[in-house]
Amino acid sequence: MEKWIALVKQRMRELGLSQEQLAERVGVTQGGVGHWLRGTRQPKVGMMNQVLQALGMAHLHVSLRMVRIDQLAERNGTYAAEAGGDDDDLQQYIMCFRYPVLAWTELDGPWPEGCIVYEQTDYAALGKAFWLPVEGDLMSAATGPSVPEQMLVLVDPGVPAAPGKLVIARQKGTSAMFRQLVEDGGQRYLKPLNPTYPKLLCGEDFEVLGVVVRSHGRH
Repeated sequence: MEKWIALVKQRMRELGLSQEQLAERVGVTQGGVGHWLRGTRQPKVGMMNQVLQALGMAHLHVSLRMVRIDQLAERNGTYAAEAGGDDDDLQQYIMCFRYPVLAWTELDGPWPEGCIVYEQTDYAALGKAFWLPVEGDLMSAATGPSVPEQMLVLVDPGVPAAPGKLVIARQKGTSAMFRQLVEDGGQRYLKPLNPTYPKLLCGEDFEVLGVVVRSHGRH
């Protein structure tokens, strides 16, 4: 719930939207919106998604699962509940976001408005995030950081690119590529994690499409 509130508040600030205006868009009272944003009341899942759509974030989707608090796993995305037990034990809400899985070729033109395949995560993106499948072995390494082929990476265009970050980038006239952004002697390069491949100097027409913030295997 806290992530949803933070996301909605941030988007309202970006749009210059008041609580009254948001309430009008989703057909509720200003007081109801105020309770949601203060965390004193929790809207239903359908209303949470309706608010996201009203704020121009239809590419996000919220789903909630109730699990037993004493059965929460340490790792994000692997929560499970024991069979049986009283309903009173099911107290913890987990919020996830759903982002589209794009093909690399879709990055070369206008991004699609709709998508058939989505992947879910608990990461609340700062921009219009999307997943990409890793192709080839350029980002696979025997030691150190490695993102092998067939993994999915979550790309967030809202995260600032900085040296050391894994990014999706391109130069004019080239297709998008997955590399690590590095800096050496005042020059920036796109570097594969696989040391057998050379790094590429970033020219003036260098463009970062987004920073990779998560990765996991295909479900």
